[in-house]
Amino acid sequence: MISTQRSGSGSSQSPRSPSAQPFLSVSVTDPVKLGNGVQSYISYRVITKTNLPEYQGPEKIVIRRYNDFVWLRDRLFEKYKGIFIPPLPEKSAVEKFRFSAEFIEMRRRALDIFINRIASHYELQQSEDLKTFLQADEETMERARSLEIGIFKKKPSDLMQIFKDVQSKVSDVVLGKEKPVEESNPEYEKLKHYIFELENHLTEAQKHAYRLVKRHRELGQSLSDFGKAVKILGACEGNGLGKAFSELGTKSEMISIKLQKEAHHLLMNFEEPLKDYVRAVQSIKATIAERANAFRLQCELAETIKLKEINLDKLMLTRSDRVGEAEIEYKELKAESEEATKRFETIVKLMNEEIVRFQEQKTLDMGLAFHEFAKGQARLANGIADAWRSLIPKLESCSPALSA
Repeated sequence: MISTQRSGSGSSQSPRSPSAQPFLSVSVTDPVKLGNGVQSYISYRVITKTNLPEYQGPEKIVIRRYNDFVWLRDRLFEKYKGIFIPPLPEKSAVEKFRFSAEFIEMRRRALDIFINRIASHYELQQSEDLKTFLQADEETMERARSLEIGIFKKKPSDLMQIFKDVQSKVSDVVLGKEKPVEESNPEYEKLKHYIFELENHLTEAQKHAYRLVKRHRELGQSLSDFGKAVKILGACEGNGLGKAFSELGTKSEMISIKLQKEAHHLLMNFEEPLKDYVRAVQSIKATIAERANAFRLQCELAETIKLKEINLDKLMLTRSDRVGEAEIEYKELKAESEEATKRFETIVKLMNEEIVRFQEQKTLDMGLAFHEFAKGQARLANGIADAWRSLIPKLESCSPALSA
């Protein structure tokens, strides 16, 4: 398996040294707003460093926009059935947030995570579409996007509609024996239950993380406003009391800054990772839909073959002149059925491997996110306590009754 590393990582070996460990390093940097009005968008520099011979050189820099990432995701989803394709961040539905510094940085981080997950995946890293994405010039990339057909034209939200449609078909389609086309596998049922429950729990956790960020920001703004008001009040007073009020206002404003910084840290390192895993679970659900679709097709073809066999037997008994034609149709259908079975079995095998990989990565990522959360809250609590504690002696000196 090819190792991945961020572009900032150093190496004592030349990138093209024969003895160097194979690596593929990708980073998404330097977001820039281009265009005006509704035609405006953000472009990114995508920097690839590698020693793999199938790439054009040790370093390649290309300019990409969000739609290019969507193109790559959709191509991989269409070609790699059974593999959990990494999710993309959704587009901002609110125009005023699309080009805010915070939104742009969140989008850049999410795109960087997306492309590195692909580059580190043992199957996806071999994709020709990935090589095109990382190396093609802008004109070639635009042409590739314009050639999209079928599912490639679908929006991110459409993938979830596919899942709902397949679920409906699996429930409603009935074969000749009136048996629902639904996979009866206890392990698979357990997996589906786990994924749906995980999505619910992650969504709930992300919702409360959002509220924590909002609370930090609101408290920070309130302390800032309070600090300004107290400093104005202090200006009206004289001697020690006025100075104490001024100190109180300054400390309030300082704590406000700490809260705003921690709110941003919480957003980037706690809420966003939770949101990213909500999207990842939705990607898994899209793969589950593809498995259901493959199973349905396999069953339908098997039933059709049975009907073809009965029809062929009748034709042979009656010595019909259509026997030759029916035999050809039967052989073609049987080959198609075998291919469908093989495709379904491949999806099952890949999904079994993918869920293990997903759970291992989730354990690492969620552990890091909750560690960052706890560390940030401890840092904030200590900073606030130290700030207020340092103010107490000054306030006590203004009122003998307090120090008594």
